[in-house]
This record gives sequence, structure tokens and C-alpha cells, in this order.
Amino acid sequence: MRARPAAVTYDAGTGVLLLDTPRTSYAAYVGRADDIPIHTYWGPPITAEDAAHLATSTAERLAAEWECFRSPANRHEEYPLDGGLQFGRAALSVEFPGSVRAVEWRLARHEITAEPGRQELTLWFEARHQELTVALHYRVHDDSDVIDRWVVVRNDSATEAVDVHRLDSAAWVTPEQPRHRMTHLTGRWAAETQLRRTDLADGHFVLESRRGITSHHANPWFAIDDGTATEESGRVYSATLHWSGSWRLLAQRELDEPAQVLFGWGHEGFGPRRLEPGEVLQTPVSSGLFSADGFGAMSHAWHEYALRHVLPNGGEQRPVLFNSWEATGFDVDEAGQLALARKAADLGCELFVLDDGWFGRRSDDRAGLGDWWVNTDRFPGGLKPLIDEVHALGMGFGLWIEPEMVNPDSDLYRAHPEWTYHHAGREPHTMRHQLVLNLARPDVAEWVFGELDALLSANDIQFVKWDMNRPFADTGWPERPDRQGRLWLDHVTGVYGVIDALRRKHPGVAFEACSGGGGRVDFGIMARTDQFWPSDNTDALDRRYIQHGFSHLYPVRTMSCWVTDVPAFINKRRVPLTYRFHVAMAGVLGIGGDLNAWTAEETEEARRLIAQYKEIRHIVQHGRLHRLGEPGRSASAVQYVTADLSESAVLVYQEAQQYDSAPAPIRLRGLAPEGRYRLTGGAVLSGALLMNHGITPRLTGDYASTLIRLELLA
Repeated sequence: MRARPAAVTYDAGTGVLLLDTPRTSYAAYVGRADDIPIHTYWGPPITAEDAAHLATSTAERLAAEWECFRSPANRHEEYPLDGGLQFGRAALSVEFPGSVRAVEWRLARHEITAEPGRQELTLWFEARHQELTVALHYRVHDDSDVIDRWVVVRNDSATEAVDVHRLDSAAWVTPEQPRHRMTHLTGRWAAETQLRRTDLADGHFVLESRRGITSHHANPWFAIDDGTATEESGRVYSATLHWSGSWRLLAQRELDEPAQVLFGWGHEGFGPRRLEPGEVLQTPVSSGLFSADGFGAMSHAWHEYALRHVLPNGGEQRPVLFNSWEATGFDVDEAGQLALARKAADLGCELFVLDDGWFGRRSDDRAGLGDWWVNTDRFPGGLKPLIDEVHALGMGFGLWIEPEMVNPDSDLYRAHPEWTYHHAGREPHTMRHQLVLNLARPDVAEWVFGELDALLSANDIQFVKWDMNRPFADTGWPERPDRQGRLWLDHVTGVYGVIDALRRKHPGVAFEACSGGGGRVDFGIMARTDQFWPSDNTDALDRRYIQHGFSHLYPVRTMSCWVTDVPAFINKRRVPLTYRFHVAMAGVLGIGGDLNAWTAEETEEARRLIAQYKEIRHIVQHGRLHRLGEPGRSASAVQYVTADLSESAVLVYQEAQQYDSAPAPIRLRGLAPEGRYRLTGGAVLSGALLMNHGITPRLTGDYASTLIRLELLA
């Protein structure tokens, strides 16, 4: 299908809106009687005449339905309101003075704006009986089929506050069809982004985080199909939320109705969030995507959108890093780190990251968090001597921090115990011997920025690993009970504000988002960082499953993957070094083992594989990803293809060999059918053969793997 520029139209006479992306259309209309926007279409391109017909026919159909214990419009609304004949869950629920929860509005005006490469539609609604304005925003891009949506509310009263109980970013409506299969990502610590599929039954299906962070247990993304979509075919509707705190996804459907998915910040019952007179509140963006060509094409579109419109420096190549944590734990000092740095540089690493233990009285996890001064017993001259030596070895220097946390045994907590989340008269609950700083407080956020700004200003640092190792608890601010309902939201915007300010002042510093692994993986934090730490679990087999799920939404360019030692700390599994490398080479390669314990043979093998990764890094980090099968007993692969189809890299894995059988051929994707490709080993084959018959990897035994490169011949 030929791509076309994005376009937004709104017909004030009929109330029909039509959003056109390069390969899709999205349509709705504003009901004449109640000004409720009704969704009509999301799929391959249609015309304005089509959209007008859908508006008329849908309105006629809904008007003809018998109103018996239900409202015909339910599940068809673009943004369902609390009140009236709304019997499902609402995207907007506001409590006005007098305990009135119902919202009735009228369309006041619309606005279409255009900037280079994108267009935006805003529908402004005014409450009929209260002083409240609600704006629904839609944005489309010339180079993406992703549609961005968000909502802005304004309390127009000069004297009275209102309580916001629910304010979702969007309601996504998928077509009426016999089956609604939802694909989503779930898990827990050390088992993040596990791909799951479930049929939506009549009623409600909820995913949420109640932990103050995105969470390891569910990720804010879903995809819905009719149960028949595959990697290469089928209609798939998907959406995500650009938010790094608590959130809720609620899918609702009833018999003979479409599925409607409400998506927004804040878990169920988090508030209410008080909206003061004259105050404006804007939700995070929720982005949606229709793909006509299966889950593979869906992922390609998400990856390209993220690299172009979310990630700050999407065109960069990320370096091979070494991280000291698994080598030294808390037992760090200048001499030991320098010895590791020399070995890392010899392997070919390009970035050396000093992990936990460099600051305060941090000899274990019971003390020191919050005291961001260099421990001069361990680093007598500060960090500068180590940083200078690391730079002299040709590597950048990085540092681990956890600025949202504090240990009770710290100078900071002794000086400011009121800076943590707590309830008056109660002992706060620690996890990992630490408490959460209240970054919803402007003075705390300002202090955090000041500490980190001073650290980055005093040291020539190229990389920061920003960690966050526990969820919220005792989420209170006793001195400001009027702001209680804001904490879950304002903490996140406080974190965003600190990172944004640091990036502005220190533009040469890259940031990695970590929260005990993949507890904070989302488009909201992606917009202000450079890569993710997807999991603390570095066992190569487990990482295959984690990385498989991760890749459905997030680009490989953001996926940090380490080679660590065996047995793996998480499950004591032992797998070959080559297999560990090949799994980590599927993303942004890093090394996290104790190099002092590596044998000469292991060191040489690592040096060879790091050099090999650098040869294919541009393909892996910026090529198009194809998932060739799923992790499991039989051979499967991940393939990367450059935009011009001239190069491809294929990482093939066999976790367990069955009997004496050789792996079946693996059909490649995304090549030029008429092209002739030279493979590793010298064979020259056509793209057509490689995609229709495939390659037969020569793998024997368990945890076997190989890398195959392809080059298009002129």
C-alpha cells in the first residue's frame, strides 16, 4: 500500500472527524443530541464520504436499538462519561460541589493545527451545568500510523474546587467481531514482559499497576485481534500509555458489542485528585495503532514510531558497556575498579559503569542511600582519578544512582525524615531497608536535582544508570493532606522534571531507566532516557522470553542485555558462553561478569564475539526486527534487516535438541526477493529462496546458537 501524508478533517456541520495516517484511517462523529463522540471506524484507508456514511448509518442503527436496561451508545463512545445513560465504566469521572458526579457537556469548538510532519485535532467541550472544560486531543504523523490521544481538563470556577476520580487518556474501541483476543505483557520481578494472550469475556478485564511505578507485573500495552492474527497476517489493534507511574487498563464489552479499552494514569481508587479553581490538568499520551499485517508489522510500526518520536536520540548507536556490579557487589574501591576497567577495555568495551557502593557509608544495602557524596575511604581522590584512567583506556564513564530512595541509616534521613512517604503516627514500612522520597514535594525534587547536577558538574560522566528498587507504600504527606490525591501523579512528574532538567544542563550524558530491572519500562520514561534495563535476570534462557515479549512494543535499540557469569544467580543455570553472548547480542550488548575470574579461553572468546557484535551493531540496533518463532525447545531466531535490505543478521537458538533431529529450516523475512545474498560461509542464495524455503542451521545439543550474516550482492 502506498503511503500518503497524514491529514485531519472535521466537518462542523455533520460532526464527522476523520484522521488519516499513511496507511490507516480513524473515524468518529459527535452525536447531535448529546454531543457524545461515537467511534465508527479504525482500519485501512477510507474516504471522507465513507466516514460521513458511517456516521449516518451508525447513528441510525443506534437510534433503532431498543433501550431496555442498556444504552445503545455504550462501548461505542470515543470517551465515555460518568452520568446519563452510561452503564459501563467511565473514562471521565468528576465530583462537583454537592456530590454531583454526572458530567453532561456540549461541543464548544474545534481546532485543527499543523506543524511540519504532523497535524492535530482538538475538540473542546464545556460542561452544561458546571464550570468545567474538557479537551480531547488527537495527533497524527506523516511517517507513522500511530495515533496519539490525550485529554486536558480545566476547572473554570473562580471559587470552587472539583475532585477528579478518573481521567483516562483515551478510550480505544475495536470492532464488533465474534472474538476479541487480547495480547498483553505480564510477569514479576526477574520475569518481566512475559507475552500472554486471553480472550475477552463479557464484562471487565483489568490490568494495572498499584505500585507507583510502571511495574514488573504488567506493562501498559495491549493488542487485540480476532484470534487469527499471526506474525505475518491479520488485523491487530494495539495501544500503549506514555506514563511511568501507577496506571489502569480496563477492557469492557457486553454481548453483541465492540470491545472498548479505557487507558490512563492512576490505579483504581488512587484519588481523588483535587482540581483547584482555574487549574488545568493534562493526561499523559495514549498512542494507538492499527496493523493490517499481523503482529510483526505492528511491532515494526511501534519501533519506528518510538525511534522517531519518543526516544531522545533514536539515531545513535549505543556502546558496548561493562558494569561492575556482579564482579564486586558493594566491595568497590579505586584499585579494584581500575583493574576491571583495564580488562574491560582489552575485551573491546566502550563504556565502563561503576555500580552501587561508591557513595556515602554504603558498605551494604542497609545504609547510605540519599548521601550522594563520594566515599573517600574507597576513592581517596574522589572519582576523578578513576574517570581519567577510564577515559585514557578509550572508554566512557558511567555511574549508578538511586535518587528516589533513602535508607533510614543515612545522613539525609536523619536530617529530613519528613521527606519520605509516611503517615503521621505510624512506623513506615521499609523494603530492601529503604524508603521512598516524596518527589511530589517541590523542595525534595529540587534537592535531588541539585545533588545530581553537582555530581555531573564535578565529574566527566557520560552515562547514568537511574535505578528505583522498591514500590510505594505508606503513600502519605501528613503536612499537606490537601495534596494526598496528587502524590501518585506528582511523584512521576517530579521525576520527569528532574531528568529533563539534567538532560538540558548535561546534554552529553545518556541515561538508562532501571527499576529493579524492568519495573519502569514505558514510553513516558523512554522520552527522557536512552535505554532500558529490562530485567535483573541475566540468565540467557530466561532473557530469551523476556526479550521476546519486550520486542512486541519496544525497539531493540533500547534493550540493554548483559553477558554474566554462570551459574546464574537467579536460578543457578549453566549455559555456554557463546549462547550467553548470542542472546545478549540481540539488543544493546553489555558485559556484567567478573572478568578477574574469566579464563584465557573465555576472555579470547568474549573478545571475538564483542568484535563480531560491533560489525553487526548497526543492523541490530537500527534494522527491522523479525521474530522467527518463539523461544522453546525447537530452533527459533531473531532476524534484523537494514532499511535498504542490503544487510541482515540472524541469531539462531536451540534451547534443547529433540532426539537426533536436526533443526527444521527457518524461513527468513524482509529480504529483497529478487536479490542475491551471500551468507556466512560463502553460499549465495536468492532472497526468494531464503524467505520461502529458509536456512537450515547446523546446531547440535542444548543451548546451541549461531550468528548468520547476509550481504546483498550488487
